[in-house]
Amino acid sequence: MMELSILLGMVGPWQIAVVAILVLLLFGGKKIPEMMRGLGSGIKEFKDASKGEEEKETPRSNKE
Repeated sequence: MMELSILLGMVGPWQIAVVAILVLLLFGGKKIPEMMRGLGSGIKEFKDASKGEEEKETPRSNKE
């Protein structure tokens, strides 16, 4: 666990910039917005599905 905190503490602005440049070079400027749109829709679907599961799990009161 200590190693993880050391590695996470070493991430700085230069490392983030290098990663951003590498992603831009690998995927190109046109592909990145498409990937982000897909990621956003995936997150939305996941939230909707988890919300639906919560509704299923809550017991409904029977009116007798």
